[in-house]
Amino acid sequence: MNELINKDNEWIIHFMGSLDRLLDNVEHLTANYRPTLNGERFFTDKEVSARLKVSRRTLQDYRNEGRIAYIQLGGKILYRESDIERMLVDGYRTAYRQMVT
Repeated sequence: MNELINKDNEWIIHFMGSLDRLLDNVEHLTANYRPTLNGERFFTDKEVSARLKVSRRTLQDYRNEGRIAYIQLGGKILYRESDIERMLVDGYRTAYRQMVT
């Protein structure tokens, strides 16, 4: 009961490990948190290009060709998550296999 608690104490080591994991989780959540505006999430061209695995220049081509909707505020380009999903659904093609006879 009169045990001295120091940094080498098993309970302290476990507690500090739990705090480290909690901090990592909070940092992960805050890094990936996207606040909504009227229930809609918005992404920058850098985020969209990373998610779609295309260059930012390709996104500019998509904008110029009218393939993807966007919002321009000053020099900033934003994309609605629902517009990105719609573009992907519209471009979806089902797989097919030709029968060889």
